[in-house]
Amino acid sequence: MNTRDTLVDTDKKPTIKTFFDEPTNTFSYVVQDPTSNSCAIIDSVLDFDYASGSTDVASANAIIDYIKANQLTVEWILETHVHADHLSAAPYLHEQLGGKTGIGAMITVVQDTFGKAFNAGTEFARDGSQFDQLFNEGDRFSIGNLEGYVLHTPGHTPACLSYVIGDAVFVGDTLFMPDFGTARCDFPGGDAKTLYKSIQKVLSLPEATRIFLCHDYKAPGRDEYVHETTVGEQRKQNIHVHEGITEEEFVKMRTERDATLSMPTLILPSVQVNMRAGEMPPAEENGQVYLKVPVNMFKK
Repeated sequence: MNTRDTLVDTDKKPTIKTFFDEPTNTFSYVVQDPTSNSCAIIDSVLDFDYASGSTDVASANAIIDYIKANQLTVEWILETHVHADHLSAAPYLHEQLGGKTGIGAMITVVQDTFGKAFNAGTEFARDGSQFDQLFNEGDRFSIGNLEGYVLHTPGHTPACLSYVIGDAVFVGDTLFMPDFGTARCDFPGGDAKTLYKSIQKVLSLPEATRIFLCHDYKAPGRDEYVHETTVGEQRKQNIHVHEGITEEEFVKMRTERDATLSMPTLILPSVQVNMRAGEMPPAEENGQVYLKVPVNMFKK
C-alpha cells in the first residue's frame, strides 16, 4: 500500500461550500466537519479594483453570511500560498469570525525575497509572525473531529502547501483541471523540477481522493468553470503531467510555456499584501496607505 493512502480518510467526507470570484478566477472554500459546527476557510478573496486602488469585502461577506447562517465556528483561516492573483481577506475574516491563520513555514523565504523587491522597511518582519501558524510537511491540525494533514508542495512558490482533509485535498495553484494543466513556475523562488516532484506527492494519494482547486480558466472548448477533480482523473488526463510524462519532459514543457506568459494583473498589489497575511503596508506620514510598483524589476 502507498504510504500516503493512510493520509486520506475515505470515511470522513467534509462538507465543502465553494465560493467563486470570477474577476480573479479564484475558488475559496468553507470546509466543515459534518459531525460538528467546526469549519475552516481556505484561500479567501479581498475584492480589489486596481484602476481606483479601492478594496471591498463583498466576497468575504458572502463567506461570513454562509458561516453565520449555518451557525459555524471558524477554527482556521488557511492559505495554500502567497497568492499572486488576488488579495487575501484573512484579516477581515479573522476580525469578524475568529479562527487562527495558517500558511506554509517557507513563507519566510517569500517574505525575504519580496521584502527586498518592494524595499519594505525594517518594520516588516520576515519571520512569518504575521500568521498564527506556520505549517511544515507532515503537520496535522483539527477541524472539529476532522484531522487535516499538511503536504509541502513547492514549485509554483517556495511556500505552497496542499491540505489533506478527510477524503479531499486542497492543492492551491499546484494543479488545475486536467484539461488546463499545472501551475507556472517562473515567479521568484519557483522551479519546474520542484513542482514536478510536488505533483507526484499529490498524485500518490488514492485515486478517489477529491482535489479542490484554487483557480479555473475554462480550457478551450469548455463552457463552465469547474473546481473539483480527482487524483485518478489527474493521473490519466492532465495534459501536462499525466502518467508517462517524465520529469525531463515536464520541465522542458513548463519552462517553454512559462516564457510565453505575461505577469498576472494583480501580482504587485497581491504579493505586497499577502506576504503580510493580508494586511496592507503601514500608512505613510500623511495617513495614506500606498502599494508600490517596482518599475522594470519583474520585466520579462
